[in-house]
Amino acid sequence: MALQISATNPEHPAVLLELPWHLPLEEWPEKYLVPLPRGISRHVVRYARAGAEVVAVKELAERPATREYELLRTLARVGIPAVDPLAVVTGRSGSDGEPLEPVLITRHLNGSLPYRSMFETTLRPTTVHRLMDALAVLLVRLHLAGFAWGDCSLSNTLFRRDAGAYAAYLVDAETGELHRRLSTGQREYDIDLARVNIIGEMLDLEASGALHPSVDPIAFGTEICRRYHDLWTELTRTSVYPAGKYHYIDRRIRRLNDLGFDVAEMQIQHSSNGDTVTFVPKVVDAGHHQRQLLRLTGLDTEENQARRLLNDLESWMATQEDYAPGDPLGARTEVLAHRWVREVFRPTVRAVPQQLRGAMDAAEVYHGLLEHRWYLCERAQHDIGLEKVVEDFVTHVLPQSPEAANETGAAQGTDQAPPSR
Repeated sequence: MALQISATNPEHPAVLLELPWHLPLEEWPEKYLVPLPRGISRHVVRYARAGAEVVAVKELAERPATREYELLRTLARVGIPAVDPLAVVTGRSGSDGEPLEPVLITRHLNGSLPYRSMFETTLRPTTVHRLMDALAVLLVRLHLAGFAWGDCSLSNTLFRRDAGAYAAYLVDAETGELHRRLSTGQREYDIDLARVNIIGEMLDLEASGALHPSVDPIAFGTEICRRYHDLWTELTRTSVYPAGKYHYIDRRIRRLNDLGFDVAEMQIQHSSNGDTVTFVPKVVDAGHHQRQLLRLTGLDTEENQARRLLNDLESWMATQEDYAPGDPLGARTEVLAHRWVREVFRPTVRAVPQQLRGAMDAAEVYHGLLEHRWYLCERAQHDIGLEKVVEDFVTHVLPQSPEAANETGAAQGTDQAPPSR
């Protein structure tokens, strides 16, 4: 059988053909590989360079490779945070003519880390809490989309910094199933499996000495259930309000927006006697602040980053003479938003040297500057301009940051993960 590459982009096959498909993945020469931290996997996984991109290559049988490829494509279409599928390579054979396992190729998620790399230095309990929050949000989003993961764990997740918190991405969909809607039993099975997996992973970290002494593996593993159920209840519960109190519905929608979700479809019913109104959010979409920032500025960020940037944008717009506060999404606001990107956001980020940013993207760099500005202003007890903030940030903060250290390590060809704050 001849080598066959099924890819999402017509440009990828030509680039991917340069990789040594005649060799088992474990035997690929170092010149093709990229030294990035890898998580635990039941399959052989390597990071390689394909043209200008870094890709993750995973060996597995043809049927599960094709199935996972299609599932990841579907998740991408519905906006679920997951690794981006690029291709499936089949028909591989070694130099001796013996068949080799097919591979699934996904795009490396820039700035992401597997959980074990994050625990190479002892994480504080508050940081572990943030990881659990991110994983709970990911699981809720998957279930809202009708996706039963079937193997939720820290090992099957990648984490990216998101304005002081974390964003979680699904990295392994091999056991997943997509349905029109999940039953309570299907959701509870996923949650219970997540609890068992996470407790096992945390106990393993504890045994290796990588867990903070105050972190109880069983308590933290069980915590994912509570966090998931709290969020799921808030997103899906039925509310009953007195008739005429329609602002209560608006308040509920605003609370969902604050959690980062939009109500795309709702059901409102009056009681038979007209005394009460029942409100049910039927379709809830994640990424409220992401969509708003993208619509206003064209910046595509994580959810918490978007919330922080929108706050800074609004504060800046309030200082402009042509600001119209009663027209938050109108044409005049869009003009101001693009001016903020052009005159504030981009020049500020560009003032930070690329070699000091490490794995931080532009939005995370700007968030870091806003955090540092708050610190400097509190210390000085007066406002400090962004120009001085950038200078102090570049001089005193970034050279000691884990991101800069990781960038240096990658440049030197090490396989070292950055420590966490």
